[in-house]
Amino acid sequence: MKQFKKRVMLLLCMALCFLSLTACAASTAEEAETAEPQISMYIQQVNENLMQSIVSMDESVAAAEEEALLKAEETGLASGVTSWMGVMKDTGAFVNVISSSLELTEDEQFAVTTLAQFENRNVEFKSFYELDQQTGQLNPTSMTFSPEYTTGEKMTKAAMNTLMGMGTVFVVLVFISLIIACFKFINIFENKAKTKAQEEAPAAAPAPAAAVEENLADDLELVAVITAAIAASTNSSADGLVVRSIRRAPGAKWKRA
Repeated sequence: MKQFKKRVMLLLCMALCFLSLTACAASTAEEAETAEPQISMYIQQVNENLMQSIVSMDESVAAAEEEALLKAEETGLASGVTSWMGVMKDTGAFVNVISSSLELTEDEQFAVTTLAQFENRNVEFKSFYELDQQTGQLNPTSMTFSPEYTTGEKMTKAAMNTLMGMGTVFVVLVFISLIIACFKFINIFENKAKTKAQEEAPAAAPAPAAAVEENLADDLELVAVITAAIAASTNSSADGLVVRSIRRAPGAKWKRA
């Protein structure tokens, strides 16, 4: 981390000295950019050297540098390291610089684009620098690596992204369908739980036994009256009749009579 930061600071300090000598203390970035063509060439060279410093890192070193730069709030340099970590497996080793260009943005930042050749493909490294009006120092604000992929590679990536998106949607739909299908089992479990609770509840007290119907055979007057009535209705003698039991009939039957 310290070695990388020292290298970056050295490059930026050299740029500051060069700007101070050639731009004659220009008050704005636009004046500095238009004062001397050498300034543009030197900033492009600084960007190329900075790119080579970043691409010389392997994955473990880049991860450590990224963490250290973020802690130091060097977000501009950290963005370059982060971008390199995302594309390093597709590029291969650095070969050489093909071209560089510089332009001034509307917010007076230097936008430097460096096209470099790597083993597997060409990569565009674009950086933005702002000029500190008080110190004249160049401060990197963002950096990105953009590999140049072939049409076939782009189509393959698009197909993979589409497949992953559709696969994710399909998996979610299947999961929702399984949840809906489980609703009926939930209902069954609830019914079983209710039945079990009812079975475990204390049984209700049995209804009191029906009162024994009153036996009216001991009422001698009633026996005599009923015996006489039966004998009269059958045209027979009351002597041959023996009343053994007399029970009161329900009132509802008398009402229907």
